[in-house]
Amino acid sequence: VQLQASGGGSVQAGDSLRLSCAASGRTFSTYTMGWFRQAPGKEREFVSTISVSGGNTYYADSVKGRFTISRDNAKNTVYLQMNSLRPEDTAVYYCAAKSRGLPGFSFSDNYDYWGQGTLVTVSS
Repeated sequence: VQLQASGGGSVQAGDSLRLSCAASGRTFSTYTMGWFRQAPGKEREFVSTISVSGGNTYYADSVKGRFTISRDNAKNTVYLQMNSLRPEDTAVYYCAAKSRGLPGFSFSDNYDYWGQGTLVTVSS
C-alpha cells in the first residue's frame, strides 16, 4: 500500500483544514487507518484512528472535539478534518495503515505503511 497525504498549509489560529490521504491498491478497506503528527523537536504522536468500516474512531485527548477522522473506502481515501486549529497543532502530519485491526492503534510501531507527511502550520 502506498499512501499520499495532502492538504496541509499555513493557517491562522481558529481556522480549519482538511487533510486527505489517498491509498493505492485494492486492499485499502482492510486496513485500519491512522493519523500521527510530529512537531519540531518532538517525537511522533498519535492523533486519530479509524477502523476498517469507519464505525470506530479514536482521538488523542489534545484533538478530541476539534478533529474528525473519516474514510471513503470507495475512493481509497482517509480524511482528517481539523477545526479550531491552535498553534500547538503545528506539525508534519502523517497518515498510516495498519493491517492487524485496532489493537495497539495509538502506537506508531504497529503501523505497516506510512505516507510522506504534510506540513500544517498554525500561527497565532
